[in-house]
Amino acid sequence: MKISPQWLRDFVDLKVDVPQLARDLTAAGITVEGTTGSGDSVAFEMEITTNRPDAMNHYGVAREASAIYNLPLRPLESKLPAAKGTADFSIEIGDRIGCARYTAHIIRGVTIKQSSEAVAKRLALVDQRSINNAADATNYTLWEMGHPTHVFDLDLLEGGKILVRRAFSGEKLKTLDGVDRMLSPEDLVIADAVKPLALAGVMGGFDSMITEKTRNILIEAAWFDPVIVRRTARRHGLHTDASHRFERGADYGATTIACARVAQRILESAGGKPHGDAIDAVARDLDLAPIVLHVKEVKRILGGAVETSEIIRLLRALGFELLPEPGAEAEFTVRIPSWRLDVEREIDLVEEIARLHGYDKFANTLPSFSGAVTEKPEALKDQRVRSLLLALGYTEAVSLSFISHEDAEQFSAVPVIEIANPLSEEASVMRTSLVPGMLNMVAYNLNRGTENVQLFETASTFEAAASTVSELKRLSLTATGSALSASVHQSGRPISFFDVKGDVETLLREFQYDSLYYDARPAEYYHPGRSARAVMDGATVAQFGQLHPDIAEKRKLRQDIYIAEIYLDRLYQHSLRQVRYEAPSKYPAVERDFSFLMPSEIVFDKINQTVASLGLQHLRSLVPVEIFRGGKMASGQYSVLLRAIFQSVERTLREDEVAQWSARIVETLKALGGSQRV
Repeated sequence: MKISPQWLRDFVDLKVDVPQLARDLTAAGITVEGTTGSGDSVAFEMEITTNRPDAMNHYGVAREASAIYNLPLRPLESKLPAAKGTADFSIEIGDRIGCARYTAHIIRGVTIKQSSEAVAKRLALVDQRSINNAADATNYTLWEMGHPTHVFDLDLLEGGKILVRRAFSGEKLKTLDGVDRMLSPEDLVIADAVKPLALAGVMGGFDSMITEKTRNILIEAAWFDPVIVRRTARRHGLHTDASHRFERGADYGATTIACARVAQRILESAGGKPHGDAIDAVARDLDLAPIVLHVKEVKRILGGAVETSEIIRLLRALGFELLPEPGAEAEFTVRIPSWRLDVEREIDLVEEIARLHGYDKFANTLPSFSGAVTEKPEALKDQRVRSLLLALGYTEAVSLSFISHEDAEQFSAVPVIEIANPLSEEASVMRTSLVPGMLNMVAYNLNRGTENVQLFETASTFEAAASTVSELKRLSLTATGSALSASVHQSGRPISFFDVKGDVETLLREFQYDSLYYDARPAEYYHPGRSARAVMDGATVAQFGQLHPDIAEKRKLRQDIYIAEIYLDRLYQHSLRQVRYEAPSKYPAVERDFSFLMPSEIVFDKINQTVASLGLQHLRSLVPVEIFRGGKMASGQYSVLLRAIFQSVERTLREDEVAQWSARIVETLKALGGSQRV
């Protein structure tokens, strides 16, 4: 919304320039996000929070400025001529919950015409279009003091009364925007003795609006229940300046002055004479409960930086009334002004004091502490894992904690926890696996044209355990798309099983362990030939691979999807690996190649573990260089070329000892069922 600094000066004699005023208001929580225009036409672009409808107008912001700068605030007053006669009109409030108060003024003999240039210019500052002098008077008052008002053509009202009631089933109302609206008994309306005239707190009616033919008018200002106004506005798809304020809580005590201010402006611009005194119908009082304020508590929370005199000054400047508590020292009963519906507790008053005193004026202090600062080991592990995955190119994601029964049965085999009041069948149980959420997020991205997706999520899964609930920490990865993008310099390559396996290996290497091996025994929802599990010190810590094609087809996933599940509750039982620097050897390395025919059931992991069990001190690595299957190769066999690297950090290795170690490797490979190729 927009606020004019020049308009603010009607109520406070501000001595600061516009930029300084913007900074000071923002520091006090009345945020100025920017400015438009220049000179007398400058306007603030304000961001007023929904709990502060009192500041959604010039007088409310002026009140804040008067408290900030300790300047007097001019009161809102009206100067109406003495009314002649008695208003032969009545106001009936048939719904006291929906309408607590309704105030009206009648003016006869008006002339409807264009507003003066000064009024039109003021309205233009806040992006309001000038309509006519009667409508502009209501808009001007709205932006001046924040209370919505409305003007009816009195001669179009029937029965000599206004009735605030719920609409009858089947009633229709044509609103000011020209739309015929079907009303329901949930709608609060302003009606005469025969028909509805307006949607209360939302929009007036077309058939009673002000035109050039209007000679007699009725001005209304009321207080409507925020919830009822909000429901009516949403039901009819309307959002107006009036509903915006009524929905957030209007000022119950402002109806009389708002109605009088509109009447005064219409009399000044349209002529006419008031007919009778104001009609003020009150269905119920809205008294805000007083709050006891303890100065000691204020100083305890704010650090004793604010003097008692300053506390009293700031609160009184905002309209709060402070009465000393009898027999108590430095305690006050604070009466809440009718425009501050957001203040309900003592801490709310402390916040008002703090923001107006200035948060920048409080000293930077730390709470007292004895002992040492420690970090939980699990937090360090979380940080290491997250940093590593981000470095590997994965993006952190968050999915729902609920899944369907079907997903729970497909991706886990543990007792589920039912949701008492589920949002839908698709979210009826607490998740027992992170995989369903991951697949949903991958599908969301693929369906919107994002073909390369790498995501990870760290969260809890839940399973029923006797009379308790087990909450287990899990990590899930998913990857699909290109590992290398095609370009003029290289051919493209899709993500494969080995890319995901490499990422899992990189992650597991961050932890200390005695043994780690991989085998082909993952869950059934993985591709049987492109998946594996990782076993660390005898416990399964991960399973990963390509999603089973049948599941991918059922979920309409058009690319190969690779997923990994890390059981963090098991992995975190291991300490983080301490990285230690080791200087490279200055002595030459020796390579030896071994070409073997191996049985198909002997995988490289088995070869590597068997050779490692020989305990060859200077064996630095054993890697497969080439693997060949098919062709003239006998069924059930494959050819592998292994390369061993020997190196010492103390001396140059001798040929005879390298030959001895190589012979032991050959014997070991033969014991596994291999035959050496010459």
